[in-house]
Amino acid sequence: MNSELLAILEQIERDKGIKKEILIQAVESALGSAVRKICLVKPDEEIRVELDKTTGKIRAFVGKEEVKSKDFGRIAAQTAKQVIIQKIREAEKDVIYTEFQGRLGEIVSGGVYRFDKGNIIVDLGKTEGFIPKSEQSSKEEFHQGERIRAYVLEVKKEAKGPQIVLSRSHPNMVKRLFELEVPEVYEGIVEIKSISREAGERTKIAVHSKDERVDCVGACVGMRGSRVKSIVSELHGEKIDIVRFSEDIREYISAALSPAKISEIKLDKANQKAQIIVEDDQLSLAIGRHGQNVRLASRLIGWELNIRSKSKETEKVEEKKEEVKKEELKEEEISLTQLTGVGKKLAESLKKAGFDSVEKIAQAKLEDLTQIKGLGKKKAEIILDEAKGFSEEKKKK
Repeated sequence: MNSELLAILEQIERDKGIKKEILIQAVESALGSAVRKICLVKPDEEIRVELDKTTGKIRAFVGKEEVKSKDFGRIAAQTAKQVIIQKIREAEKDVIYTEFQGRLGEIVSGGVYRFDKGNIIVDLGKTEGFIPKSEQSSKEEFHQGERIRAYVLEVKKEAKGPQIVLSRSHPNMVKRLFELEVPEVYEGIVEIKSISREAGERTKIAVHSKDERVDCVGACVGMRGSRVKSIVSELHGEKIDIVRFSEDIREYISAALSPAKISEIKLDKANQKAQIIVEDDQLSLAIGRHGQNVRLASRLIGWELNIRSKSKETEKVEEKKEEVKKEELKEEEISLTQLTGVGKKLAESLKKAGFDSVEKIAQAKLEDLTQIKGLGKKKAEIILDEAKGFSEEKKKK
């Protein structure tokens, strides 16, 4: 058993990546507990177990005396077996956890194993991962046994083993695919500045070249679109817009809203808002289906984008002009009480009679004014003349 035990430990070290020293320490510790039981050792007595790394011989000591129990050999064999099985399980979990913890943010490949309450269980070889329903694209459908690639979103350490949470909808899934397909991105020559994504529908990706000789958009598209086509194929037809990043926010906004053509951009840099003016025939293109184009562009840039057609903007400008005109006219209006001899009481009487403005009084006949209670002919003549004077002066302006 002794030499056999060492051979088993060495085999486990090779196959499972568990160091032999860790297994030996575990066997010694477990045998110490077993010896305490079979020999009825007092709690304060020291127990020492030694496993010879050369011969595999196991010896146990209580204090300085070696244990000579006839049961020790049998118990040692059983204990060693149990410890090895337990340690293998624990170590396998740790190895898997460490491996996938180091692969966070990467793309892994596996086979669709089964489906569980909307989750896709993926066979990753040494372990299983799962894609929650919330991390799936509504436009994709997979079948049992089909190969699948997914983004490692999270690795949880749980009692039953590591939980590998995968994603097909995360924006970084697209980023990693570009790194795999585009050497310039992988090497860092072309940098992905920002990504906004609606999984299964459309992704916008902003790229920038650190080398003036390299066209960042051309590198990502590839010859005849070969590179971007393979990514679109992997994402089951999801559309990808590759946008050229620019420090000039106007250029960046125009690129992000492509293929729509922009007529004018009004910026509110303090609040990171932009008013976009487009020709009427470009409005639906700029906004996109259900507002998707402008929504993705807004997320890509990090600004709030509001789009208006030129005709609507013209209407708005005209409305503002009209409002300003009305305000100006309102300010120019002369109060009835500014007329000589017109107090609050007489002003109310004039308004009740339909003369609620100086212009209306100026157009009135003298006999109409004298019909108003408290307004004699002489006073009416003075008010009428003064109203006509004010009216003429206003027309000149």
